[in-house]
Amino acid sequence: MKNVKIFFFIFCSIFLSGCIQTTSLLGPGITVAATGNIFQAGFQYGANSAIKKETGKDVLSHIKDTVDEQNKKKNFHAKLKKILENRIIATRQKLQPY
Repeated sequence: MKNVKIFFFIFCSIFLSGCIQTTSLLGPGITVAATGNIFQAGFQYGANSAIKKETGKDVLSHIKDTVDEQNKKKNFHAKLKKILENRIIATRQKLQPY
């Protein structure tokens, strides 16, 4: 059984390495070969297809874009917080009596 898994992985690596459209079958195919669970592989393929249909992007691109967007929001909030802290410090210094 282990030899079949290795052969399947090598087969997929060689023949599917340049085909972007068929890589959506690569993950579920490896899942079936590794675990033998067809239901899990079917669910994985269905989830990938649903995400692609909804967003127009593959799963990894969608995750990458989401993480990048969250990082931009965090950077914006950090910059805004720093600006507000500087303004509060400056205002307190102006209001303190000499």
